[in-house]
Amino acid sequence: MSAFLPYAPLNTPKAFGDRLWIVDGPEIHMDYGPTSIPFPTRMTIARLADGTLWVHSPIAPDKDLLSAIDRLGPVAWLIAPNSLHYWYVADWQAIYPGARTLAVPDLATRAKRPFRIDAMLDGEAVLPEELETVFVPGTLVNEAVFFHRPSRTVVLTDLIENFEPQRIRSRFYRGLVRLSGAAHPDGKAPIDLRLTFWPRRARVRRAVAAILSWDCERVVMAHGLPYERDGAAELRRALRWAC
Repeated sequence: MSAFLPYAPLNTPKAFGDRLWIVDGPEIHMDYGPTSIPFPTRMTIARLADGTLWVHSPIAPDKDLLSAIDRLGPVAWLIAPNSLHYWYVADWQAIYPGARTLAVPDLATRAKRPFRIDAMLDGEAVLPEELETVFVPGTLVNEAVFFHRPSRTVVLTDLIENFEPQRIRSRFYRGLVRLSGAAHPDGKAPIDLRLTFWPRRARVRRAVAAILSWDCERVVMAHGLPYERDGAAELRRALRWAC
């Protein structure tokens, strides 16, 4: 049995705004010291003005998911948006070899499963006109945060986590999420992740200020309940630790 009650249906694109979809995927386990911790997965897809697709934080591909995506349009962009969210990019590159892959800089040397990187997400990468990005530098984890203008959606991975306690089956993990500070309704980056940004707090503060300047209505993250309204207020609340 999985540790989390899933956001069904899985492996199915679900509309999340104008030309934007989210796909909730299977649970994974991430190594954490001598143990591993379960996480639900989610990716985000945007259809661009030219009809091609931008795929953020790709999850494990399967036949039905790929068929659904191909019905949306051809995949032209693959995004590895932070130091932890890259594992399946190599699989997607094999399926869509013509897609351009962007990744945060440290993955060029630190990825445990190497993949081709066409450009770095360092704040200077050339992006489709519908998207803006801000690079948030940490010591162990870096993250590129995106703003999708047509849907007024901020797309991120771990800079905010928003686990709903009632969807966590394990009492132990429920307590761990609450202790980390990543539980709904006050979801945010867990304390261990926040600490990795502390040594570079001046740069992080500037990056967060840029994120908060976006005219945001929605926020989607990789883990937990996304915000379908009041996105700007939720960003201010969840990122207050960095301001």
